[in-house]
Amino acid sequence: MVGLQHGDTDATLEWMADKLVRFRIFPDSEGKMNLSVGDVEGAGILLVPNFTVGCEIGKGRRPSFDRAMPPDAARENFLAFVEKVSEKVGNVQSGVFGAHMRVHLTNDGPVTFVIESQAQ
Repeated sequence: MVGLQHGDTDATLEWMADKLVRFRIFPDSEGKMNLSVGDVEGAGILLVPNFTVGCEIGKGRRPSFDRAMPPDAARENFLAFVEKVSEKVGNVQSGVFGAHMRVHLTNDGPVTFVIESQAQ
């Protein structure tokens, strides 16, 4: 899930793409998280635009999406992010920005990671 926020720049997108494709979260032959997506044969990345991942829930009873990048800028930056990731990994699929999508996710393992830009 990709949530873009105010202040994210081209440098942010490049940093995030590099972090994503080099992140060693897949098990090696000994079962240790030691491989990146590029090290695993047949592996790929699905990028789904989702502004709600950047919501704030600290105050009140409703989520705040004030940190989310405005839709037009977010669309442009999401497409740029998909391009940057695609340059680094061959198998990249993406959702459609602004579309109502039904995404089925199977979390295979006991971990989930949130990668935020260096500015966060």
